[in-house]
Amino acid sequence: MHSSDTTLGRWRGQWALVTGASAGIGAAIAHALAGAGAKLVLTARRQERLDALAAELRGAHAATVEVCRVDLALEHGPEELFAFTQAKTIPVALLVNNAGFGSYGEFRHTPLERLAEMVQVNVGAVVKLTRLYLPQMVERGGGDILVLASTAAFQAVPYMSTYAATKSFDLLFAEGLAQEVSRYGVRVCALCPGATQTEFADVAGRSAARRHGESAADVARVGLKALAAGKSLVVSGLANRLGVVSQRLASRHLVNRVTAVVFRPH
Repeated sequence: MHSSDTTLGRWRGQWALVTGASAGIGAAIAHALAGAGAKLVLTARRQERLDALAAELRGAHAATVEVCRVDLALEHGPEELFAFTQAKTIPVALLVNNAGFGSYGEFRHTPLERLAEMVQVNVGAVVKLTRLYLPQMVERGGGDILVLASTAAFQAVPYMSTYAATKSFDLLFAEGLAQEVSRYGVRVCALCPGATQTEFADVAGRSAARRHGESAADVARVGLKALAAGKSLVVSGLANRLGVVSQRLASRHLVNRVTAVVFRPH
């Protein structure tokens, strides 16, 4: 285990479930946890990528890895995943609600199906998976839940309005739940990254943003360390933290107008 991973020793020998694990921050979190000695359940839509990541983690860290292909855009996806871990009697000590995607462009031009799937993955699946796994954590007297929110959670984002709204939900959900379950030994933390060097920007249709972001490995490390330290919220990256603070100093109307100019499609 690398020295930088010593704070993640909380999960050594424990089972961690990572959604959206096939790429980006999810894959980086899986690598960090495997390096810290955790056992992993990885889930995403792309079977071949999950298999490749599992093989990589087994080879690099001699990690115990289970793979479950699930589409969390489908209403019954979370229940399928829960049934998988139940059938294998896997006690999930750490739930990483990482799966999510965005869409860039005018709301009126965005396909309705894509908007509905975004809400289902970014919000519906987070609520369902947390509700499914939390009771077992409370019964065991401990557990951890990491929710991937975003710096977009702190403000409206014109031309990514639905995405920002889903991440605002994730942030408030995580912060509220953290206070509710701390007395049972369960920790909940919202991780808010800004632009990150992942496929997210490509999928959302803003590839240029990818070039200026943090690395997925850095974001993963920040989130896991904050969760291990008992924090209910962490913003990854100094520039992002300063940005969140500056937003609070200006009026919401001004912030929204400036954001609209920055994000307006050319």
